[in-house]
Amino acid sequence: MSLTTPYDDNNIFAKILRGEAPAHKVYEDDQTFAFMDIMPMMEGHTLVIPREPAVNMFDLSEDAATTLIRTTRKVAHAVRGAFDPHGVICAQFSGAPAGQTVFHIHFHIIPSWEGVEMNLHARKMQEADVLADHARRITAKLAT
Repeated sequence: MSLTTPYDDNNIFAKILRGEAPAHKVYEDDQTFAFMDIMPMMEGHTLVIPREPAVNMFDLSEDAATTLIRTTRKVAHAVRGAFDPHGVICAQFSGAPAGQTVFHIHFHIIPSWEGVEMNLHARKMQEADVLADHARRITAKLAT
Protein backbone atom coordinates (compact mmCIF):
# COMPACT_ATOMS: atom_id res chain seq x y z
CA MET A 1 0.00 0.00 0.00
CA SER A 2 1.52 3.32 -1.05
CA LEU A 3 1.39 6.64 0.75
CA THR A 4 -1.18 7.82 -1.83
CA THR A 5 -3.76 5.10 -1.14
CA PRO A 6 -7.32 6.44 -0.76
CA TYR A 7 -8.94 6.28 2.65
CA ASP A 8 -11.14 3.20 3.21
CA ASP A 9 -14.26 4.02 5.27
CA ASN A 10 -14.48 0.35 6.25
CA ASN A 11 -11.12 0.08 8.05
CA ILE A 12 -11.40 -1.20 11.62
CA PHE A 13 -10.65 2.19 13.21
CA ALA A 14 -13.38 3.89 11.15
CA LYS A 15 -15.75 1.17 12.35
CA ILE A 16 -14.68 1.77 15.96
CA LEU A 17 -15.34 5.50 15.56
CA ARG A 18 -18.84 4.75 14.21
CA GLY A 19 -19.55 2.30 17.04
CA GLU A 20 -19.68 -0.65 14.63
CA ALA A 21 -16.72 -2.45 16.23
CA PRO A 22 -15.88 -2.77 19.93
CA ALA A 23 -12.98 -1.03 21.63
CA HIS A 24 -11.71 -0.59 25.18
CA LYS A 25 -12.01 3.20 25.27
CA VAL A 26 -9.57 5.24 27.30
CA TYR A 27 -10.42 8.78 26.17
CA GLU A 28 -12.46 10.66 23.60
CA ASP A 29 -13.30 14.19 22.61
CA ASP A 30 -14.88 15.71 19.51
CA GLN A 31 -11.67 15.30 17.44
CA THR A 32 -9.82 12.27 18.86
CA PHE A 33 -10.35 8.82 20.34
CA ALA A 34 -7.96 6.65 22.41
CA PHE A 35 -8.32 2.94 23.11
CA MET A 36 -6.37 -0.18 24.00
CA ASP A 37 -4.49 -2.03 21.27
CA ILE A 38 -6.03 -5.53 21.13
CA MET A 39 -2.66 -6.99 20.14
CA PRO A 40 -0.39 -5.07 22.51
CA MET A 41 3.36 -5.00 22.25
CA MET A 42 3.52 -4.33 26.02
CA GLU A 43 1.10 -4.03 28.93
CA GLY A 44 -0.74 -0.70 28.58
CA HIS A 45 -0.23 -0.34 24.80
CA THR A 46 -2.72 2.36 23.79
CA LEU A 47 -3.71 3.81 20.41
CA VAL A 48 -4.77 7.38 19.67
CA ILE A 49 -6.64 8.24 16.47
CA PRO A 50 -8.21 11.35 14.96
CA ARG A 51 -11.86 11.40 13.98
CA GLU A 52 -10.77 12.95 10.69
CA PRO A 53 -10.46 10.26 7.98
CA ALA A 54 -6.79 10.13 7.00
CA VAL A 55 -4.61 7.20 5.96
CA ASN A 56 -1.35 8.61 7.33
CA MET A 57 0.32 11.79 8.57
CA PHE A 58 0.66 13.09 5.02
CA ASP A 59 -3.14 13.04 4.57
CA LEU A 60 -4.00 14.62 7.92
CA SER A 61 -4.96 18.30 8.13
CA GLU A 62 -2.71 20.56 10.18
CA ASP A 63 -5.46 21.23 12.73
CA ALA A 64 -6.18 17.51 13.18
CA ALA A 65 -2.45 16.79 13.48
CA THR A 66 -2.09 19.39 16.22
CA THR A 67 -5.04 18.01 18.14
CA LEU A 68 -3.89 14.42 17.65
CA ILE A 69 -0.44 15.08 19.13
CA ARG A 70 -1.99 16.99 22.07
CA THR A 71 -4.26 14.04 22.84
CA THR A 72 -1.38 11.60 22.39
CA ARG A 73 0.67 13.56 24.93
CA LYS A 74 -2.25 13.71 27.37
CA VAL A 75 -2.90 9.97 27.12
CA ALA A 76 0.83 9.16 27.31
CA HIS A 77 0.97 10.99 30.66
CA ALA A 78 -1.92 8.83 31.91
CA VAL A 79 -0.33 5.62 30.61
CA ARG A 80 2.89 6.52 32.40
CA GLY A 81 0.98 7.22 35.60
CA ALA A 82 -1.02 4.00 35.36
CA PHE A 83 1.86 1.62 34.61
CA ASP A 84 5.00 3.34 35.99
CA PRO A 85 7.24 2.17 33.10
CA HIS A 86 10.94 2.88 32.77
CA GLY A 87 10.21 4.53 29.40
CA VAL A 88 7.40 5.25 26.95
CA ILE A 89 7.50 4.82 23.18
CA CYS A 90 5.24 7.06 21.09
CA ALA A 91 5.27 5.89 17.48
CA GLN A 92 3.41 6.57 14.25
CA PHE A 93 3.95 4.44 11.14
CA SER A 94 3.01 5.85 7.72
CA GLY A 95 2.74 3.20 5.01
CA ALA A 96 2.97 -0.58 5.01
CA PRO A 97 6.76 -0.62 4.47
CA ALA A 98 7.07 1.46 7.67
CA GLY A 99 4.95 -1.04 9.64
CA GLN A 100 1.47 0.48 9.32
CA THR A 101 -1.17 -2.28 9.46
CA VAL A 102 -4.38 -0.24 9.84
CA PHE A 103 -4.69 2.51 7.29
CA HIS A 104 -6.21 5.18 9.51
CA ILE A 105 -3.49 7.33 11.06
CA HIS A 106 -2.79 6.45 14.67
CA PHE A 107 -0.17 6.85 17.36
CA HIS A 108 1.01 3.96 19.49
CA ILE A 109 1.76 4.68 23.14
CA ILE A 110 3.83 1.76 24.43
CA PRO A 111 5.15 1.61 28.00
CA SER A 112 8.51 -0.14 28.27
CA TRP A 113 10.57 -1.65 31.06
CA GLU A 114 14.24 -2.56 31.20
CA GLY A 115 14.69 -6.31 30.86
CA VAL A 116 11.15 -6.94 29.55
CA GLU A 117 11.01 -8.12 25.95
CA MET A 118 8.43 -6.40 23.75
CA ASN A 119 5.90 -8.51 21.81
CA LEU A 120 5.98 -8.33 18.03
CA HIS A 121 3.58 -5.81 16.48
CA ALA A 122 0.07 -7.09 15.66
CA ARG A 123 0.75 -10.73 16.54
CA LYS A 124 -0.95 -11.84 19.78
CA MET A 125 -4.49 -10.98 20.90
CA GLN A 126 -4.88 -9.94 24.56
CA GLU A 127 -7.74 -11.14 26.77
CA ALA A 128 -10.68 -8.69 26.91
CA ASP A 129 -10.72 -8.56 30.72
CA VAL A 130 -7.03 -7.58 30.79
CA LEU A 131 -7.64 -4.81 28.24
CA ALA A 132 -10.66 -3.58 30.20
CA ASP A 133 -8.54 -3.40 33.37
CA HIS A 134 -5.77 -1.52 31.55
CA ALA A 135 -8.30 0.93 30.09
CA ARG A 136 -9.78 1.48 33.56
CA ARG A 137 -6.33 2.18 35.04
CA ILE A 138 -5.47 4.72 32.33
CA THR A 139 -8.89 6.39 32.47
CA ALA A 140 -8.52 6.78 36.23
CA LYS A 141 -5.22 8.63 35.71
CA LEU A 142 -6.86 10.92 33.12
CA ALA A 143 -9.43 11.89 35.76
CA THR A 144 -6.79 13.09 38.24
